[in-house]
Amino acid sequence: MLANLMAWIDKRLPVTDAWNKHLAQYPAPKNFNFWYIFGSLAILVLVNQLLTGIWLTMDYNPSGEGAFASIEYIMRDVDYGWLLRYMHSTGASAFFVVIYMHMFRGLMYGSYQKPRELLWLFGMLIFLALMAEAFMGYLLPWGNMSYWGAQVIISLFGAIPVIGDDLTLWIRGDYVISGATLNRFFALHVAAIPLVLVILVFFHILALHEVGSNNPEGTDIKKPKGSIPEEEQSKFKFHKNYTDKYDIVDAIPFHPYYSVKDIMYVVAFIFIFCWVMFFHPDGGGYFMEAPNFEPANGLKTPPHIAPVWYFGPFYTILRIIPSKGIGAIGMFAAIIVLFLLPWFDRGVVKSLKSRSKLHTFNLIQFAISFIVLGVLGTKAPSPMNNMIGIIAAFGYFGFFVALWFYSKNEKTKPVPERVSG
Repeated sequence: MLANLMAWIDKRLPVTDAWNKHLAQYPAPKNFNFWYIFGSLAILVLVNQLLTGIWLTMDYNPSGEGAFASIEYIMRDVDYGWLLRYMHSTGASAFFVVIYMHMFRGLMYGSYQKPRELLWLFGMLIFLALMAEAFMGYLLPWGNMSYWGAQVIISLFGAIPVIGDDLTLWIRGDYVISGATLNRFFALHVAAIPLVLVILVFFHILALHEVGSNNPEGTDIKKPKGSIPEEEQSKFKFHKNYTDKYDIVDAIPFHPYYSVKDIMYVVAFIFIFCWVMFFHPDGGGYFMEAPNFEPANGLKTPPHIAPVWYFGPFYTILRIIPSKGIGAIGMFAAIIVLFLLPWFDRGVVKSLKSRSKLHTFNLIQFAISFIVLGVLGTKAPSPMNNMIGIIAAFGYFGFFVALWFYSKNEKTKPVPERVSG
């Protein structure tokens, strides 16, 4: 009976074909390692954020008078409201941890290089939308740090020549940050940006399944049709969308091989997530700052205004530059260069395994610089912190400049003909 039902549905909606093409028979390289779990974890956290967010909106009051009180009501009086709130707040930080690891894996194995440029661009658009989503959501608790953090970031748009003041007024919806700003951010946070995120994730997955997954060896599992003897091709059956156009080698179906493996990592991730959520929901002050447990007060500035940790690297670049306008340019440039990475890297070898020691050093110093910038973004400014921030910022931007120069004629190791593992 179930088979008949599925046959009836498939004649009207290609459910089985989509399942086979994008999951069951999707050819995945057989040498995936630990770094390839973060895409699946990102989808898991996205679902958590969407579901918990829907439930939280049922008791949230998006007004300047009622927002903070409604958060207290959710935490104290709504059944399991505290759990939903902590799942959502911890999920926000978990999302960025997973995304940053996912992006770093792309840097390690050249997942942004041809033919995956568009895949990388979709991923960066997801990152940009996620930053906007997090920024809008950060204001909603209407705590004092939320209020003043939004004040600092929104004021940056005033540095834009000609249209800056009008744009700032439009973003706030008022001459100061008020209930109108809160209501506007609420609408964007719960409706507009999540819709954009879901659409971008959909296109990101479509682009991935069109060009195929990269792997730690940097080789291609899809070869031109007829170029590989039939006896050397994989014994597994893949979707006709791939086998009609390519010879598929060194690949296994994503399901059940990697779906089961991902479930194991999902369980481990949930254990860590729950440990943080139940025992350290404030993340040691990094997930929830102490001033945010006070209502927003335009007359009481926190001793040190700092963004949430995941904005830290970009906030540090903004802060170390004395000029507000140039600082804003530097902060946005730090994001734009990530979009342009496929064109900064002029090399033909993808994987870190086959690239030069210079590239390995450059990537390591980039990661260290990014972490240092992130830590400094949560610390109070001081001459020493500013000096360290300047050095780290040079390391951050220096990665792209150096990559442009050495990647063209980089001395690399031979790339294997077949994947190993």
